[in-house]
Amino acid sequence: MPEISAYRILDVDNHVYNTDAIPAILNPHWPPLMSRSSPRADIAYQALRQAIIEQALLPGAKLPEDHIGAHFGMSRTLVRATLARLHAEGLVDARPKRTVTVAQPSLDEAREVFEVRRALEREVVALVIRRWRPDYGAELEGHVREENAAKARHDERVSIRLAGEFHIKLAAMSGNRLLERYLGELVSRCSLILALYGRPHSSECAVNEHSDIIAALRRGDAQTAIRLMDEHVGSVERRALLADHSGEETDLGSVLSRYAQAIEARQTAVVLPTGKKRQAR
Repeated sequence: MPEISAYRILDVDNHVYNTDAIPAILNPHWPPLMSRSSPRADIAYQALRQAIIEQALLPGAKLPEDHIGAHFGMSRTLVRATLARLHAEGLVDARPKRTVTVAQPSLDEAREVFEVRRALEREVVALVIRRWRPDYGAELEGHVREENAAKARHDERVSIRLAGEFHIKLAAMSGNRLLERYLGELVSRCSLILALYGRPHSSECAVNEHSDIIAALRRGDAQTAIRLMDEHVGSVERRALLADHSGEETDLGSVLSRYAQAIEARQTAVVLPTGKKRQAR
């Protein structure tokens, strides 16, 4: 029987991470298994992940365990579990005896990410065409309206996140959970790559490209939809040019406060009952 590592972390999505895979985050002094999810840890994970994807935390930004723990009122164990989840998605770098940082993929790694993403995006389109339902079109068009609204507000960070979420929604419609998971991780890594190497570009072109893909999906035109998706992902990749963020510093506390408050507000929002008719006077 193969020997099983004595130290594991089980996150809220039931993913198990072994200590051997993440030596800088986990160490032999940790408890054998953390099996219960923590609302604080989940909010911390979501806040950090969204801040990284929206480029509020740039590649190379330091993520000190004690700072994160103090901000969210979490133990070091929970902080490390949170960072482990981000590490598994390729969003943070962890090295022995060094502070965890937002990941900084190399140009070679960036090219590899886009190569794999193009292949998966083609499969997503093919599966969605086969399983197409009219409500898919309505959902995707609603998302494009959100993208247009963010563009009208000149909210670049939200535009970046929504652009990626379009592809994740499409992957969910494929009906293949593994494909959805892997593509979601690649889309997140692409956000990092654009933060490192991306040059300014009009978000309008990306929104229009999404609309063209939806139109081809509605027609059931797989060949055109796949071609449009290839061109779209290729245009994102071509926007990658070397940029220097080395002089920029980020206030981690203010970023975490902003994102955590927004996430908590969404989780506690109360849906008001609708449909009650006014009584005639």
